[in-house]
Amino acid sequence: MATETTGAENAAHAVGSCVDAGGSAIGMPQLCFDWWGNQIFWLIVTLVAIYFVLARIALPRIASILAERQGTITNDIAAAEELKRKAEEAEDAYQKALADARAEAQAIAQKTRDEIKADLNAAIARADDQIAAKAAESEKAISEIRASAMENVEVVAKDAAEAIVAALGGKTDEAAIAAAVANRMKG
Repeated sequence: MATETTGAENAAHAVGSCVDAGGSAIGMPQLCFDWWGNQIFWLIVTLVAIYFVLARIALPRIASILAERQGTITNDIAAAEELKRKAEEAEDAYQKALADARAEAQAIAQKTRDEIKADLNAAIARADDQIAAKAAESEKAISEIRASAMENVEVVAKDAAEAIVAALGGKTDEAAIAAAVANRMKG
């Protein structure tokens, strides 16, 4: 019977041309044309499953995380700009306060200088008044001493003149001696 086939031939024919008689694959199974239809079907099913998993679960999560990060970055940038503006305002206020403090210090220093100068001028005026008073007292005392000295000189001169005239053996005339002494003292 030529039409009858053996069991081994049926098994080899049933499996296909990509499997040998022992059931082992011949070459790479991915390149066997008999199995491509099956491989393409499962590839499409897998890609559709991956697409749905990514589209429904992973990509929305990633998109929300990216949106959250973008919002955080935007908020941080806005906060940084606000802080920078506040820092600039604080620096301007500091510079203004520093300038005001310097101006106030200059005004206080000038006021103090003026007060010290006024006090010094008053002290100088008091000292000048005291010096003038003491000078007047000294002038008065000197004039009194001079007047008393002149009187004493006049008395001493009269006495000396009388003694000289008497020693020379002359007659002492008090009026003539007084007139001579007064004349000599005038200059």
